[in-house]
Amino acid sequence: MNADHDQRITFNPRQCGGRPCIRGMRIRVADILEMLAQGVEVKEILADFPDLEPEDINACLHYAAKRSDIPRLAA
Repeated sequence: MNADHDQRITFNPRQCGGRPCIRGMRIRVADILEMLAQGVEVKEILADFPDLEPEDINACLHYAAKRSDIPRLAA
């Protein structure tokens, strides 16, 4: 994840239950990822959330990719 992506994904325990959000807004990374998974196009997401930038959506994807590469030990 590059520095720009790291700065775009924020965590605040008093906002959205501490879940990762985009640039301190109450737009959760999980919500953006869910929309993308359902086939919503990026331009539609950007139209629905005018404060978002295309780089925010890329940061969400990079965040998900980074989180999916965390090894877990099975008992």
